[in-house]
Amino acid sequence: MTRVLVTPRSMTQHDLDDLEELAPLRERGFELISGPPGRLPSEDELTDLVRGVDGWIAGVETITATVLDNADRLRVISRNGVGADAIDERAAKARGVQILLARGSNARGVAELTLGLLLTAVRDIPAAVTAMRAARWERTLGTEVADHTVGIVGYGSIGRIVADLVTAIGGRVLAHDAYATVPAELAVPDLSALFRCSTVVTLHTPPPADGTPLVTAELIAAMRPGSVLINTARAGLIDEAAALQALESGRLRSYAVDAFASEPPELTPLLTHPHTIMTPHLGGYTDASVRRATVGAVDGLLSVLS
Repeated sequence: MTRVLVTPRSMTQHDLDDLEELAPLRERGFELISGPPGRLPSEDELTDLVRGVDGWIAGVETITATVLDNADRLRVISRNGVGADAIDERAAKARGVQILLARGSNARGVAELTLGLLLTAVRDIPAAVTAMRAARWERTLGTEVADHTVGIVGYGSIGRIVADLVTAIGGRVLAHDAYATVPAELAVPDLSALFRCSTVVTLHTPPPADGTPLVTAELIAAMRPGSVLINTARAGLIDEAAALQALESGRLRSYAVDAFASEPPELTPLLTHPHTIMTPHLGGYTDASVRRATVGAVDGLLSVLS
């Protein structure tokens, strides 16, 4: 019997037999094996779960070479998302394990959260909520989206939707992508120019392959005083010390983040700063995004196992 491991938290919080999106696997007689209910599995748990498994629908959990060493039958890892940086790709390739991604499945969810974080930051909504709950009547003069130039780093499926949403409510958009084609009217030739010309910068790109931050102290220093930086992509994109210094100096009005090195994250000085806005990896966590991602992951799995 073909055995499939299922570990995304959005799926393991339910009985796998109740998930309609997994019906194509059940109909083919595949045995479905659930990870720990509603949480990320540990390396030790994955090491045990992966034995005797042919396919794996994976989430954001870290899949190490140690885990893959115990994957005696594994042929494919099909992620219900768009990134593979949590998987030791070299180890997977060495063992003949294919890695498939559900590209574009969460694009609208992440883009809409980005817009929400932008609005939250420019109106300083968290401070207003905190003051009201403490029975204080305190108001901060906000700005409107039409007052801002939004620089988009990464013009893939998410970046394009962000551009459409911001433009629709009156903001000016600039974009830079080292790989994808950006429309001429939006294109900025390099990151330095984009950071200099933008009052809001939002990140929708993978981190550099060498592990160094893409957003350096120099780039942050080029931003105008009172700017906003939004990161719904990867924690490693940001020089955290530089971002913290920019918040303390007022160079950054807000840092909004939905991406963390570990989940839940260690609460560093950057994350606990009063002008940091944190959300617990909500970008692709919508009904529609989860359904699309699950369908994409199942289709990818079947393309190999069938």
